[in-house]
Amino acid sequence: MPSRILGLRGRGMEAIERGGAAEEVAIAFDNVSKHYSLSLQKQATDFKTMLLHLPRFISNARRPFVALDGVSLQVRRGESLGIIGPNGSGKSTTLRVMSRITPPTSGTVTVRGRVSALLELGSGFHPQITGRENAVLNAVLLGLTLSEARAVLPEIIAFSELGDFIDQPMRTYSSGMFFRLGFSVAVHVQPEILLIDEVLAVGDAEFQKKCMDHIHGLRRQGVTLVLVTHDMLNLPMFCDRGILIEHGKITDEGTPQQVVHNYLSRVERLLSLRDEEREQLKLAQALP
Repeated sequence: MPSRILGLRGRGMEAIERGGAAEEVAIAFDNVSKHYSLSLQKQATDFKTMLLHLPRFISNARRPFVALDGVSLQVRRGESLGIIGPNGSGKSTTLRVMSRITPPTSGTVTVRGRVSALLELGSGFHPQITGRENAVLNAVLLGLTLSEARAVLPEIIAFSELGDFIDQPMRTYSSGMFFRLGFSVAVHVQPEILLIDEVLAVGDAEFQKKCMDHIHGLRRQGVTLVLVTHDMLNLPMFCDRGILIEHGKITDEGTPQQVVHNYLSRVERLLSLRDEEREQLKLAQALP
């Protein structure tokens, strides 16, 4: 499978590309950053509000937001990497860059292999067409040919357990039904790299277990897995290695058990601080 390289070339990529070692790396970030520009305009609910904030509306003032800040990492072929961290730390942005949905602002991203991503509940589904039609469409978007998508469709439908609802418009689906179909498509398109962002928390317990068993089966087949989760039990259950992302940077890396223990210990210490101490810590973390 040819590599797909996005962004700017960095010195760290030279080591990856030497000899056969390159084929052992499924995903590589070399000093990757992702910046967004946030509007400072307050939403005008009436004419009076707009007049009170007229200078801001005229200037169209914006401020930068750094979602990822110089992140470098490697995920080896067949490895399972778990990513944890507080909300807004850059976990989901990392997966979006890996899946090539979002390009990096700077740095180099290398991905080797067919990627299947389950990032947001219902993403990629059209609410006005049926589940059957959406399943075929998404399978094609994930890299299958139309004939391959039609061939694997019975397996997708059987795994989802949607029954007659598969021929109903997806606007009639519950969140659990969205998850069933989305997961079924993602794991049946012969992925070499599977990216999952927290969606395992959706759905009933029986189907969740079915999904977990299937993920274990994909791991045994050598599929590379990157999992973002807030469920600390999932990390040691599914992953060989864990990383902690805070403020757009990797702040801890190691075995899943070590990373979870260190993170929870820090959270516990933070909760025990007085309000003024907590603010001082946040200010210190914000400094370059």
